[in-house]
Amino acid sequence: MAAALQNATVSLHSNKIPPSPRVSTTTRRLNNLSFSSSSSSSAFFPCLKLTAARRPRGSGIVMMASTVAASYAEALLDIAKSSDTLDVTCADVEKIDSIFSDEAVAEFFLNPIISEEKKKEVIAELAAGNSLQPTTENFLNILLEAERMDIVKDIVEEFEREYNEITDTEMAVVSSVVPLESQHLAQLAKQVQKWTGAKNVRIKTNIDPSLVAGFTIRYGADGSKFIDLSVKKQLDEIVAQTDSIEFPLPSLEDSDDSESAPAAAEAESAAAVAN
Repeated sequence: MAAALQNATVSLHSNKIPPSPRVSTTTRRLNNLSFSSSSSSSAFFPCLKLTAARRPRGSGIVMMASTVAASYAEALLDIAKSSDTLDVTCADVEKIDSIFSDEAVAEFFLNPIISEEKKKEVIAELAAGNSLQPTTENFLNILLEAERMDIVKDIVEEFEREYNEITDTEMAVVSSVVPLESQHLAQLAKQVQKWTGAKNVRIKTNIDPSLVAGFTIRYGADGSKFIDLSVKKQLDEIVAQTDSIEFPLPSLEDSDDSESAPAAAEAESAAAVAN
């Protein structure tokens, strides 16, 4: 993949799709919705011509993009369930999430100057390098042809939300300074299962050097539950406690008395010798 990105003849940081003041809503018929070349099934997907990236959060465009992402995620889920590959497809989606977390990869697919053929070559390389199912690879190609690569991360989020609901799975994000051992992650998963009562627990890991040491766990609806067992938290608490403590300072009078005491003692000694 790296070679394909480097061989692209245009800059990944130039010629971004310009913002569009209008949004056109159409319906496009996409073939191969089963994401398999051997199937003739098809379905309708809404296709929105949206700004490729850097959309302001909270806007109507983002809300519509989320709706479109949910449609694609639901279609992928339906195919995974019908082919009994739900867990494998979920693993593929996690890989896609990791791949598109790389800004260079995301901008490569959003660059309108790079040909669709070149992008499909990179998709094939990504699929081979990450052992993606053929259906998952074809799904990415469908997104590319539909000009929906800008909502890949939204599709991932919607897919995982639906998957977790279907399988009674609790998602927990564990952040640490260094990668945790698999047995430690398994122990954390069991603990989250006790807290939530969920049938299954999925652990996502995140590296955060700012924690200094230790780890944090975020779980619950929209990550509403948060447990901080990091050294950073302990240091912050120490600093907060230190800031709240008032240390007494010596007064100026005390300082003057302490400085004059040796002189007075010397004077008394001199007087005793003279007598």
